[in-house]
Amino acid sequence: MPTTYSELRAQLATLTTEAFRPELAEIDRLPTLDIARLMNDEDRAVPEAVERQLPAIAAAIDATAARMARGGRLIYLGAGTAGRLGVLDASECPPTFNTDPTQVVGLIAGGPTAIVKAVEGAEDSKELAVADLTALGLTADDTVVGVSASGRTPYAVGAVEHARAQGALTIGLACNEDSALAAAAEHGIEVVTGPELLTGSTRLKAGTAQKLVLNMISTLTMIRLGKTYGNLMVDVRASNDKLQARSRRIVALATGAPDEQIETALAAADGEVKNAILMILADIDAPTAAERLAASEGHLRAALHTPAE
Repeated sequence: MPTTYSELRAQLATLTTEAFRPELAEIDRLPTLDIARLMNDEDRAVPEAVERQLPAIAAAIDATAARMARGGRLIYLGAGTAGRLGVLDASECPPTFNTDPTQVVGLIAGGPTAIVKAVEGAEDSKELAVADLTALGLTADDTVVGVSASGRTPYAVGAVEHARAQGALTIGLACNEDSALAAAAEHGIEVVTGPELLTGSTRLKAGTAQKLVLNMISTLTMIRLGKTYGNLMVDVRASNDKLQARSRRIVALATGAPDEQIETALAAADGEVKNAILMILADIDAPTAAERLAASEGHLRAALHTPAE
């Protein structure tokens, strides 16, 4: 890593995400609608960049699911926008997939304060990443995802280096080619989205690409872990009125049962959607449904095909 500002400036000048675009030098003089069209056109390229990395993304997801099936955790680490996106993705897993809050974790350089306010110097410390992972009690069953648009952020690179040395699965998500982050990880994912509309503002296309990939990692991993039945979120946690209604709709879509039967099943299953569906489709009681799901490690489709005793 560079030790002086001149070295860092020279390094940043080599990054695609930091490239200056002369053709946009007078963008501030354009009508707002024209700028909006330019930005929208820029964003169209993001899914295409992600598509080019789908084989690498899928391989990383399969490896992650295998670790999590053994009890491992999914841990995101990043600084700034990248860190915030990891925290966001992690925080959405409990209500969506009924995961324990410790199962998917988002760490941002500088701690929770950095989510809303920049913590100067935090992203420059590999040691801080090691300390954060150590505090979590990192194990070889865990998956650590370092996220950095530049692919050089010391906090993200340090996290991946340390995690790999400890035997954990490592994924490096960057938005530049030949990045130190991808090279340090077992699974390198480089979604090259090109120069930004505003020079170096990686909260734009790079941030959008990171959001898309993190969506894939968490969602597809949860599908592999049996958190869904088809495209239904059967492990949804009904923590508010909207989710209560969604729970009943999911049971209805999965079973075609009348409302009265759905309410009876959900009440007997203590509100667990997956259990209620199994009770209705297999015509079994709540304890038996719980036993079958435990035997199938939570996979509803497998539990449905368990022979009756």
